[in-house]
Amino acid sequence: MSRRHLRYRRPLLATLAAFTVLGGTAAAAPAATPGAAPTTATSLRVLDDTYYQGALGKTGTQLKSALHDIISVQTKLSYSQVWNALKDTDEDPANSSNVILLYTGRSQSKNSNGGSVGDWNREHVWAKSHGDFGTATGPGTDIHHLRPEDVTVNSIRGNKDFDNGGSAVSGAPGNYTDSDSFEPRDAVKGDVARMLLYMAVRYEGDDSFPDLEPNDKVNNGSAPNIGRLSVLKAWSQEDPPDAFEKRRNDVIFDQYQHNRNPFIDHPEWVSAIW
Repeated sequence: MSRRHLRYRRPLLATLAAFTVLGGTAAAAPAATPGAAPTTATSLRVLDDTYYQGALGKTGTQLKSALHDIISVQTKLSYSQVWNALKDTDEDPANSSNVILLYTGRSQSKNSNGGSVGDWNREHVWAKSHGDFGTATGPGTDIHHLRPEDVTVNSIRGNKDFDNGGSAVSGAPGNYTDSDSFEPRDAVKGDVARMLLYMAVRYEGDDSFPDLEPNDKVNNGSAPNIGRLSVLKAWSQEDPPDAFEKRRNDVIFDQYQHNRNPFIDHPEWVSAIW
């Protein structure tokens, strides 16, 4: 970790924790879109004065480059460590023994993770075959885009790009799919978009991993691209960050990777870059 980020991170975490205690904020049910934000206006100002200082006032490629430099300073997890991390990041605010599954929205026991039908497993929202990074430490283990999901629904999504339309997904109301794309339920459309755009900023091809970029296509196959960008931008606007998503960003920052998804803190940066 750079000296600059090490200097900022510890005081910043303490300051954010203080604001959380004073504000008495709590996470809302994840299905609500949007909800009360655990990150207050004051703590966002703290982030802007410290963590995001080098990005403020920029747009386009300059903003993308500045955010890349900021969020690339992170702690990396192994693929086995992801299991326990997701039990914290995606904890059901109404039941601490459960996690909320991304596409189904189902609350399920943290301990029912595995590979059998009815279990939940680790969904790569940026499909790992898009760039062929597998489960290698780095993009393959970055919990900003890894989420708990029902094994069967995860298989149905497979490595499809994201787009509107298709037939209803069995066992996952509100989700649709066809031969080359997947549409998640309305409550997490923005979450999906912001996770994918985080990946496009974080992984720029300068750390032995492929340069991941969104495009306006489907059927991207093994290319390091995912689409459809115009749809993702619309989803991000239609479904702004809610309390569950914001809490998740805080937990990843505070306890695990020590970096943030900037599009959760500043959703307006999506249109400022793309």
